[in-house]
Amino acid sequence: MLRKLLQPFYTAYVIITFTVSILAAFPFFVLLSFGDNPTARKAIYTIIKVWAEGWMFCIGMPVTRIGPRPTAGRYVVVANHISYMDTLVIFPAIPGYFRALGKKEISRIPIVGFIYKQIVIMVDRGSLHSRARSMHLMWRVLHREGNIIVFPEGTFNETPDKILLPFYDGAFRLAINTQTAIFPMILPDTVDRWNFTAWWKLWPGRNRVVYLPPVPVADMTMDNLPALKQQVFDVMAAELRKYDYYKDR
Repeated sequence: MLRKLLQPFYTAYVIITFTVSILAAFPFFVLLSFGDNPTARKAIYTIIKVWAEGWMFCIGMPVTRIGPRPTAGRYVVVANHISYMDTLVIFPAIPGYFRALGKKEISRIPIVGFIYKQIVIMVDRGSLHSRARSMHLMWRVLHREGNIIVFPEGTFNETPDKILLPFYDGAFRLAINTQTAIFPMILPDTVDRWNFTAWWKLWPGRNRVVYLPPVPVADMTMDNLPALKQQVFDVMAAELRKYDYYKDR
């Protein structure tokens, strides 16, 4: 009952602080966007990373990291996807610079879409050309810039009985083609921070990020892709079941 009474006020606070802080930083994003190169993108990434961690602390959603950090190197990072909050938590969560694979549709949102286009590799899953282009860009980032983060489920998991949606092949194909280890992690709390059922279902609390052991792909070929995908799925599902929201799935 108390939560229902307070939730509108908390949601308003989150929206106001988000809007004001993004508008304040927006001129810097515009200036840096003229660079359109790895240095400019890394500067934008740094601003977002610092802002995300600070803003989430101010709204009562601090990020807590659990598990050993992976050793230095580049990774194809994969995580579960169940909340809009996932896209913010990954900035303080992932060690080192990264670029994300994301839906092209998000780029149409005013202001946020502009920032999104500067750092995300966009893909239209309905276009073979777009998928091929995004794979090439991710390959280039891994070789020249930093990590890649992919939500292998492709969209929110809104199913009441499935702990994870079936994984797409893309992240695992990229890992094998580039011989880059996969770094799985789980976000067990974001569904409680911003529930997918309604945009106003925001509530404060911790955001735990659980690091899982990297999965090497050395000497693997495309014949190993199904087994690799299932291995990562099983590891992530087993870890998620340790947390309340996922226990009965």
